[in-house]
Amino acid sequence: MSRSQTLRRLQAVGAAAAVAAGTLAVSASAAQAAPAAARCTAPQLAGGWYGANQARLQQLIDRYHSCDPYRDARSKPVAVFDWDNTVVKNDVGDATMYWLLRNGKIRQPSGRDWHTTSRHLTDQAAAALSAACDGLARPGAPLPTHTPAGTACADQINTVYGTGATTTGAAAFTGWNRRTTEPSYAWLPQLMQGWTAREIRSFAAAARTENLAAPIGAKQQVGSGTATGWVRYYDQQKDLIKKLQKAGFDVWISSASPQPVVEVWAKGVGIEADHVIGIRNTTTRGGKLTPHFQGCGSVRDGADTMITYIDGKRCWINKEIFGVRGAAAEKVQPAARRQVFAAGDSDTDISFLRDATALRLVVNRNKNELMCRAYDNSDGRWIVNPMFIEPKKQKTGSYPCATTGYVNPDGTTGPVRRSDRSIVPDQQDTVF
Repeated sequence: MSRSQTLRRLQAVGAAAAVAAGTLAVSASAAQAAPAAARCTAPQLAGGWYGANQARLQQLIDRYHSCDPYRDARSKPVAVFDWDNTVVKNDVGDATMYWLLRNGKIRQPSGRDWHTTSRHLTDQAAAALSAACDGLARPGAPLPTHTPAGTACADQINTVYGTGATTTGAAAFTGWNRRTTEPSYAWLPQLMQGWTAREIRSFAAAARTENLAAPIGAKQQVGSGTATGWVRYYDQQKDLIKKLQKAGFDVWISSASPQPVVEVWAKGVGIEADHVIGIRNTTTRGGKLTPHFQGCGSVRDGADTMITYIDGKRCWINKEIFGVRGAAAEKVQPAARRQVFAAGDSDTDISFLRDATALRLVVNRNKNELMCRAYDNSDGRWIVNPMFIEPKKQKTGSYPCATTGYVNPDGTTGPVRRSDRSIVPDQQDTVF
């Protein structure tokens, strides 16, 4: 074989080796890419949802999950859940109030003046509370509402809290804005004055243990009467929160229950305290809660006229999640500075639900304005699910959307209107 023939043969062998090596490299690269792609599959929701709701929620996750190559890596999509009767069945604020009364943890107000516990308390309610409670403890000391001597006091506090009236039927609260606060909801954290947030968390933890251990349908003794004695997490909502987090969503809770109470319960679904927005008291230098609240938007600290309730939830979400300060926090923000998903069960949630840009989940508890908007579904982004435990029966008759479904700030009613000011027609209850 000549030298030139030998050279050509060596070149051919080298070329073949190069091709083989390249093929192996491509194959190895593909083998590495396949597991990476598999790891980036969007998490899948478990079942237990009504109708097409699971599919709609899965579409949301598929669209926004962190593997989406078109997603802006600088920010996470935000999801916001109400808490009571949205993530859990029953009300953790109620559960805590009952525990406080059953364990004698509500303090006699300053000067035995019940007006100091709420700027909205009526004279009739203050007098009724004084008559029932004044002789039981000195100012600042816990009232013995867990003893026979304190039964009348426990009854009066529980009735004012639960019904907004005294035991004789007199109105307990007056003069509040129905779109920014609910004085009976606010009264619970106001009655926690004198305790630290750490102490309130310990009370809430004890109530949580009792209510989760009690059988569904259980009652508990509070004063001379009985009250709901159990709470359950909704499995479907726990799964949804977990899958949203796994998909890269920034998941928050917005609740009209006290901040320390919701912090305790939210841990059960993997949400930490820094992602909970509840009613927030101001505190003393020593860390004790006062009967006043932190402000939001144009409402200053201590004014006590805005809590996490309807438009107040919008303000606090804009402030805490999106960093909007001042009066602007009370306004609807541009789409890029709003949550893509929201879930709620009541008219108290309507503003932050409407602000959600992609999908809004409603747990049906037959609340007028909320169900009017959800069933009208004017933009196709509302889905309705029955309560996951003990769902309500179908509402008899229609929701009064075109006449009295909307409650104005002064308490008068009117029609529910869409964003373009057109009136929502009356709606039938179809998901139950």
